[in-house]
Amino acid sequence: MRKKILLLFAGLMAIFVLAACGTKTQEDVVKDLNGKMEDLSGYKADAKMTLQMGTSPQVYNVEIWHKNPAFYRVNLMNAKKDQSQMILRNNEGVFVLTPALNKSFRFQSDWPQNSSQAYLYESLIKDIIQDKNAKFSSSKEFYIFETKTRYQNNKMLPIQEIRLNKKDLSPASVKVMDNDHNPLVTVEFKNVKFNASFEKDDFEMKKNMTRAQLNLPAMAQTMDKAFTVKYPTAVISGSKLLEEKEVTLEDGKRVVLTYKGKKPFTLVQEKIVAKPAAAIPTVVNGEPVDLGFTIGAVSGHSISWTQDGIDYMIASKKLSEAELTTLARSVQGDVVK
Repeated sequence: MRKKILLLFAGLMAIFVLAACGTKTQEDVVKDLNGKMEDLSGYKADAKMTLQMGTSPQVYNVEIWHKNPAFYRVNLMNAKKDQSQMILRNNEGVFVLTPALNKSFRFQSDWPQNSSQAYLYESLIKDIIQDKNAKFSSSKEFYIFETKTRYQNNKMLPIQEIRLNKKDLSPASVKVMDNDHNPLVTVEFKNVKFNASFEKDDFEMKKNMTRAQLNLPAMAQTMDKAFTVKYPTAVISGSKLLEEKEVTLEDGKRVVLTYKGKKPFTLVQEKIVAKPAAAIPTVVNGEPVDLGFTIGAVSGHSISWTQDGIDYMIASKKLSEAELTTLARSVQGDVVK
């Protein structure tokens, strides 16, 4: 009897040892991720991105294409609001396209290398590898990392949780959180295809603008909506609205909001019309910044973006780029003074 118990115990110990040998450590997974990136020629993926930073959640569908070494195509679509915007990177630079307005901006920028990007696989891997204090755990299906983010202009999103599928190290989900671990941006991936093939002109600006404009009838409905003035919900050094001034234009109107306080700023909102078909990209001296609901441009003492057919611009000599970005992210949802 004693011999049987000893044999049973020895067998259980052998099982535990074998199981332990099959469990990968954080160092093992990081090493595998390095190898994955070295062998990856590119990928295609779809994702659902949910933002919790406004008065109500906003959901966007994201289509991501990447071809090594530095070609990108990210298409952001909100079916509910009929919004569509695309960010491209090719040999000519970085472009931000708003197809419904036939509007495009061109940046000379290091995007996306200069900041975290929650919907780009290689950016997530870079965040994992560079954070030497990253937390690691695993479940039946996922490897889970908690890392610092590399957002240069947004201190309100310092932490992220990245889940990778164990079977192929593909991204499963990302939660970008505030200091209290509240998820403000959630990205859920699907249809990830590694080493995908691409056509020669898949990252060419004009082709992508034309292709996106095939859905213009649906998107154009957004442009006909009434011009509703929006106010930032973020509080910057106790700034208060001092004056709201409306200026009538030939083809619309402009509203200028002036805020006073220790860090005064001005918010300009202007309804715009679509540019002619022959319009060329506007060169921007600045950096593209991901506001979640759209791609903006931050430069010096100002930040600008387009949403729902309205041009927005915040300017201040007293605000940092991080504060400008925080304000811009909060100009959405219901009207709040």
